[in-house]
Amino acid sequence: MARKTPTRTHANHDRWLVSYADFITLLFAFFVVMFASSHADRGKAEQVSESIRRALSQDQIASAIAGILGGTTGKKGSGNAQFKGPGGVERSSGSRKEAQLGDLALSLAVLRTQLRQEIEGGMLQVNLEARGLVISLRQASFFPSGQDAIAPSTYAALDKLVGTVQQLPNKVRLEGHTDTVPIRGGRFRSNWDLSLGRGLAMLELLRDRYRVAEERMSVAGYGETVPIDSNQTPEGRAHNRRVDIVILNEMGVKGEPKAVSGALQ
Repeated sequence: MARKTPTRTHANHDRWLVSYADFITLLFAFFVVMFASSHADRGKAEQVSESIRRALSQDQIASAIAGILGGTTGKKGSGNAQFKGPGGVERSSGSRKEAQLGDLALSLAVLRTQLRQEIEGGMLQVNLEARGLVISLRQASFFPSGQDAIAPSTYAALDKLVGTVQQLPNKVRLEGHTDTVPIRGGRFRSNWDLSLGRGLAMLELLRDRYRVAEERMSVAGYGETVPIDSNQTPEGRAHNRRVDIVILNEMGVKGEPKAVSGALQ
């Protein structure tokens, strides 16, 4: 009796195409989001970003992302990579709260586009730091030497940046800074007084001219204690004389005092 030759199963060498297709899709999504972040039209950028997020959450690509980041797949919004860090460690609830605040990375891109002329001219600087989005207003452009009055010639630049502040729900801290040169005479007794006066002047302008709610803002005067450049050169001292408009993220808000519920009524 003749033996039957067992049928050989050929290995499937095309399975890599599945992973490759997922990778290409993720790469496409990444570049679309990057393009949206660099676009000056905030509304359109947010629409594109939201479309990408919905697409990633509705198919198997979300599982691929979860595997890469160390998350686990499960109930939507509670067990995927959006709320998991490397190794599957769940992030704190602060990460979710921060997501409810304004998109500061997108705001950074918008401001750098809208204020390109002012930034290149050294009038101001915009950076994203651990505490939030920091817009540094140089004293040489915004304040006369030794005074806290904001020059009206700077209102055009303020119109652009305050537009972003008004669109965000985040709290705002106005920080005044000076160089190390002591104040002699005038209405301010020290650099402390001058730095606080400039922060307060900016708060009053945002409140009165731009109708930014008072409860969103706070003022701090740091005097000469937080330099960003050397005080040994005129250029360095000019950089240190500034007012920083800080749009706070969740980490920055943690340091702010909280009102007792119902006390403001």
